[in-house]
Order: sequence, then C-alpha cells, then structure tokens
Amino acid sequence: MEKGNERVELSVFQKAKKGNYYCGDSYFYRETDDAFLCALADGLGSGEMARESSKAVMEIIEDHPSLSVEALVKKCNEVLVGKRGVVLGILKIDYRAMSYSYSSIGNIGVITVDPDGTRHRNIPLAGYLSGYSKSLRVTHGNIQKGMIFLMFSDGVNDRRLSSKITHVRNAEEITSLYKNLYGQNRDDDTTLIAMVYH
Repeated sequence: MEKGNERVELSVFQKAKKGNYYCGDSYFYRETDDAFLCALADGLGSGEMARESSKAVMEIIEDHPSLSVEALVKKCNEVLVGKRGVVLGILKIDYRAMSYSYSSIGNIGVITVDPDGTRHRNIPLAGYLSGYSKSLRVTHGNIQKGMIFLMFSDGVNDRRLSSKITHVRNAEEITSLYKNLYGQNRDDDTTLIAMVYH
C-alpha cells in the first residue's frame, strides 16, 4: 500500500510491456486536507518516447494540483505540442463538497464501485491528447465511504476486474489479486490503480 494517504487508500500494480525496459504509463497522486487527485497517462506506442510524453503530462498535473479536471486536461494538451500524444485519466475528490469528478480520454478506463457493490464503467472519450483542442466529458458524483475507484491503462482487460476482485474493500488486496491472476499477461504496458475512500 502507498503511504501518506489518510482518507484514500491507494495501491498500484505496474509492469512494462514484455521486452521493454521503460513503461510508457506514468501516474501521479496527491492528497491534501481538502482534496485527493490521481492521474494516469499512457504515451502512444511504447518505450522511452511514450514515457517522455506521459511524464510531461504528469509534471503539469503535479505543478497545478488545485485546478479543476477540465483545466488540467487543457494544460496537459498544451504541453504535448511536438510530442507523441497520450491517453489520459484524471480523478479528483473534493472532501469539502463530498463529491468526485473524473475524465478519461482514449483507453484509460475508470470503474467506480459503490459501497453496495454496484459497478459503474466509464466510457472514455475517443481519441487522444496531442496538442490540438479536444472536446471533453467530465463525470461528477457524490462520494460515499467505502467507494472504490479503479483507473487503468489498456494493458488491463476490464472484464478481468470482475466482482471477484472488486468485492474486497482493500486497495492493496485488489492489486495483489489482479497481479496474481493476470500479472504475467503483458502484451502492453500495464498500470492498475486501486483507490478506496474511507
């Protein structure tokens, strides 16, 4: 389990594509008294150039964590002029408003699991960020204690994130279960971020 988070327990499983030293996926998260922010970017292609684009996007998010999801996506898009594009997912939880918002562009998946076990699968916006203006869709909802958020790159087959994995309410256990069941199948860079709001 990643340390330092108080209200959101977070765990990450990440592996590079078979045969690659560099993973093209980059992620960032931060928790403050008021909010929690998590982002995952996958650079197009794989290897070092893909990593360079996904890292550039994470640096923007790290430098501007207080911006809204919409404003963050816009800033990330600007930094990609002249670079390989990325697909991107951003989740923000506002503790004061007891709400969450997220957006995903391209094949970054987001699944939410309510405390009663009801699952909601986000349909990402098609395409990718590449420096050109892009329309955006942001999903909003009310946060509940015990809620699970899963964010993942295309190396994760979302059908494998079945109730067998999401019935547990522990972030580390979710990523461990996934790793043990499917961690060896690596046709692409793989990142799974499990977050549980307490």
